[in-house]
Amino acid sequence: MARISYIDATCVYPGAAAPSVAQLNLEVEDGEFMVLVGPSGSGKSTALRMLAGLEPVSAGEIQIDGSDVSRRPPKDRDIAMVFQNYALYPHMSVGDNMGFALKLRGTPKAERDTKVREAAKLLDLEHLLDRKPKALSGGQRQRVAMGRAIVREPSVFLMDEPLSNLDAKLRVETRANIASLQARLGTTTIYVTHDQVEAMTMGHRVAVLHNGHLQQVDTPRSLYDSPCNLFVAGFIGSPAMNLREARLTAEGAQLGGAPLALPQDLRARLSGASSLMVGIRPEAAAVAPAGAPGALRLTVTLVEELGADAYVYGQLEGDQPQQRPWVLRVEGRDVPRLGETLSFTVAQQAAHFFDAASGERLS
Repeated sequence: MARISYIDATCVYPGAAAPSVAQLNLEVEDGEFMVLVGPSGSGKSTALRMLAGLEPVSAGEIQIDGSDVSRRPPKDRDIAMVFQNYALYPHMSVGDNMGFALKLRGTPKAERDTKVREAAKLLDLEHLLDRKPKALSGGQRQRVAMGRAIVREPSVFLMDEPLSNLDAKLRVETRANIASLQARLGTTTIYVTHDQVEAMTMGHRVAVLHNGHLQQVDTPRSLYDSPCNLFVAGFIGSPAMNLREARLTAEGAQLGGAPLALPQDLRARLSGASSLMVGIRPEAAAVAPAGAPGALRLTVTLVEELGADAYVYGQLEGDQPQQRPWVLRVEGRDVPRLGETLSFTVAQQAAHFFDAASGERLS
């Protein structure tokens, strides 16, 4: 196991106008499962590959257990990487694929076979050791790729979107297996994904990146409850947080034709401002009778029925036609009809407030 430190780590590709990763400062504790998440181009895979030695560290450094590895070749970093495309040798059996790195090291065959069998038992691959990769399903191939990493007994596992080639049901099953396996092995793991649901369900902590910059790193629950800025608020959560710019009035923030009360300390900080951004999670609203005091009105444009719950999409009163639909989560057995106008209320403590100019969290 190992402790990982990114210290002002920067990667600038030749000819690029901006760094792919800019002054990343991130600590990964010994035995921690850290997830790097962000949209395409956010720098998450580059950050992982910098640690692996597959991309250059243009400035700053990366440490493993306090030792700078920024200039070390990949083979000297004691890491094992699981790739998106599995990278299995098609002409080798499952057992030979899993033991190939040990063979290159010169590990005796008896010891190699023992380690392969132990890893195969851990991953339920014992009955597949003699098969070739082409005879395996996608989930089985992914487990073989993980087994190949496990037999090396590295200090760090690196996983670069390992589930992206699997179907939705298998992704859910495999992500649970990976999280369980990491908990049993206790190996420091850095996992890259663009899927924030994966990030929230697997990581001890999650680091959110955007345009090469670290936005926030925290536990999944803290990211969801207290996003530090508008990007994190809009990225973490499925469906995403509802965000609207609200005009400030004497009564509070004017949202969708109704005033939303603001905390007293926030009102004092907003002296002189004309607006702020309001964020409300889909589950934070309560359907209310028409005409209820302080109720917001939503014209329904789409209903997604999910069984116990349903998501209602619509236009908030005062919305522009091009604005992203507002989303409510409602009881799945009593859903509104398309075109219906729905009234709902929001408690002040359920609202998130952000600076309209900088996007930084206010409350």
